[in-house]
Amino acid sequence: MYELVQVSERCYYVQSPAKIGLVKVSDADVCLIDSGSDKDAGRKVRQHLDANGWHLQAIYVTHSNADHIGGCQYLQKQTGCRIYAPGIERDFTVHPVLEPAFLYGGYPCRDLRHKFLLAQPSDATLLTDAVLPEGWELMPLPGHFFDMAGFRTADDVVYLADCLSSRETLEKYRIGFVYDVGAYLVTLERVKTMEAKFFVPAHAAPGEDMADLAQYNIDTVEEIAARIVEMCREPMPFESILQRLFTDYGLAMSFEQYALVGSTVRSYLSWLKDTGRLTVRFEDNMLLWERV
Repeated sequence: MYELVQVSERCYYVQSPAKIGLVKVSDADVCLIDSGSDKDAGRKVRQHLDANGWHLQAIYVTHSNADHIGGCQYLQKQTGCRIYAPGIERDFTVHPVLEPAFLYGGYPCRDLRHKFLLAQPSDATLLTDAVLPEGWELMPLPGHFFDMAGFRTADDVVYLADCLSSRETLEKYRIGFVYDVGAYLVTLERVKTMEAKFFVPAHAAPGEDMADLAQYNIDTVEEIAARIVEMCREPMPFESILQRLFTDYGLAMSFEQYALVGSTVRSYLSWLKDTGRLTVRFEDNMLLWERV
């Protein structure tokens, strides 16, 4: 874990639970794409910097989930690097309590205020095309999170952030985290036709072609949506839908999984309502979801 893997003349990634991109912008200067899950991840990255005599100029954040920004504060304090994050992701990076609060839908209790959902704050600046290294392309990849973005480097290596879950992860957990289902499907269709010399997704194996994996992610989304619609043949409250999904997919309920999967299921319900497959009724002061 945390090995440095070279994929082109100037592009690398650090093997970790959420892969960290590392790109040389000169002989002595490098930048990171995300920073790992915590201070320990930051220390591992710092070891690679020191071993190679590299100076860290900047961290480019793909999105503000804690497993992608957890090392930012440590690395910024140690190196003085700039941190850039896109759109709303910048606000979450500066104020990371927004993540567990958003997931839970209220003030997050202590069970949700841990490093897996609550990173340490860092000083981030809005990410724009103007602050990118020469030859880079900023690629909006919305859906998984609010304003998630990826990057195409001058070496034609594409860092895909959390667009794709591996087959193994989806087969085990089935319901991957999604904020905006409609936008996520559009992003997956874009990734399916994308070409590059090499792709580095954060949570799947890197490679030269992501089309099959993108289609598998699309198929999984559609399967979950169809299952929810089928459940709602009779009016059902959210908690019952969530319980059924956990049971059907053999998932274990915990506070963290309640927040992550629960938020995702609410996003599916919103998308299914907006696309005319579900409707709602209010009965005995309870919101019920029902198939159209």
